[in-house]
Amino acid sequence: MRLHTLHELDKSEGTVQLHEISHAESDTIVLVPRPSETDPNDPFRWPAWKKNVAFSSVCAFTFLTNYAIGGLAPAFYVLSLEFNQTMAQTSDLLIWPILVLGVFNFFWVPVANYCGKRPVFVFASLLLTVSYIWGGTAKSFNSLLWSNIIAAFAGSSTEALGASIVNDLFFLHERGAKMGIYMNAISGGNTIGPLFCGFTIQRLSWRWHKWIAVILTGINFLSVLFFVPETRYQRNEGLNVAVPTAQPGDSAEIPTLVARASEKGETPKVDPKSSQDSSPERGTTNEALKKTYLQELSLWSSAPPNTNLLKMFLRPLPMIFYPCIIYAFLGYAISLVLTVAINILNPFVLQAPPYSWSPMINSLINIAGFIGNLSGAYAGGWLVDVYTDWRARRNQGVFEPESRLWLLVLPTLITGAGCLVFGYGVQRTLHWSSLFFGYGMVSFALTAVPTITMTYVSDCLLPVNADALMLVNGLKNIVAFGFLYGIIPWVDTTGYIICFGTQAGIFVGIVAIGAVWLIMFGTRMRHVQATWRIIL
Repeated sequence: MRLHTLHELDKSEGTVQLHEISHAESDTIVLVPRPSETDPNDPFRWPAWKKNVAFSSVCAFTFLTNYAIGGLAPAFYVLSLEFNQTMAQTSDLLIWPILVLGVFNFFWVPVANYCGKRPVFVFASLLLTVSYIWGGTAKSFNSLLWSNIIAAFAGSSTEALGASIVNDLFFLHERGAKMGIYMNAISGGNTIGPLFCGFTIQRLSWRWHKWIAVILTGINFLSVLFFVPETRYQRNEGLNVAVPTAQPGDSAEIPTLVARASEKGETPKVDPKSSQDSSPERGTTNEALKKTYLQELSLWSSAPPNTNLLKMFLRPLPMIFYPCIIYAFLGYAISLVLTVAINILNPFVLQAPPYSWSPMINSLINIAGFIGNLSGAYAGGWLVDVYTDWRARRNQGVFEPESRLWLLVLPTLITGAGCLVFGYGVQRTLHWSSLFFGYGMVSFALTAVPTITMTYVSDCLLPVNADALMLVNGLKNIVAFGFLYGIIPWVDTTGYIICFGTQAGIFVGIVAIGAVWLIMFGTRMRHVQATWRIIL
């Protein structure tokens, strides 16, 4: 198998011309990656409604995976009594699925790269529905646990592939905001799910939480089946803009496609005059035939040329050496650990003396978590897009991926403080509002950190972004599992203040130090790693 460098697949190495500075109008931007001029089946050329429906269906799939698994947390105290399980044993209902959600990224992504994303999403969404039916009828604790594990196996198909859909459908200047929406879908299942579950088990039973999930996942299966076409597309190599070696006045030699971005936020329109003759597609006049709706419903698309399934499984593994991947999965892992730790522990804190809350009232803590998730996704998505756009304009229109990392200062400060607020609040039995504020501040990182870092990974490694995001999502869950498996013994041994204080230090150390290092040396590192011959 011949090894490739990243530079062979993408000569820009992440540094691209985002604004056409020679143009008189200030709202002119460059479409990166460049869409096909002759193929209407290019997902970048789909109408906005078609992109948004497909993206929303995948986001709903992601949301429902966490809705029924993580959403069961308020019932843990009730389930421990019903099935005669300890607190640590009951937490397995969430901890083991977290491991499965990560590990089976290493299965689904290679299969999708070879067979297509559409058949994976269709099969996995159907399997998710079936597993929730199993969970709703479970008669023993082990049966319920295994239904959650199989559901996590099905839902793991969206962990990395859902994020890579963002890069399949949307341009660089849209990527941050869309990734924020996707991260809200993941985290929202872990906040909205428990919120509804608390009310459901209070009025009905925990089984009804599963049956509601069955109804919703069944509807989503139909949505995926009929409205999510194949988004995998064999794009010509070298269509991004290689800026590092460009000299002033050389912009006319850069192959770009410029879009006039409306001030009202409408979909940019292609300006054919701005296309350069250096494009491989330039000069062709034959428009490819547009697929019919029935053709788009096919569950098979041709495999990539010169490849095989074994190669798809092996290809991602050497990429673990890319610094951006190491940073992204560590930052995501510790953000996940902090949030899920509170999800596991808060029912045993708030439903036991001295608080003695009902599951319904206990579930209200997830309002704070949901607000934290929304705020983090906004800061890590739309706000970062605005900031990077401003930085690009000040940099002669050139976009550098490291500009995204500056706003990691927000989760560093907010979530670091939130860990201490929650830890002190529980151990000193402070007013419930301290626990709510602490959880909301911690939840900020669960969307802000991965939204920024995974978008950064996509910017740096766009030609292999599905494989790169698979490593990020798979490894962060494995690391998170290791932490969470010992979270209850850790709290029992040291107390909440030391436990959450230590986690705050780890979080700040990883996110802040990593961001500073990449801001200082990331650009140089990208151009060095682009010469590494490690891509199969």
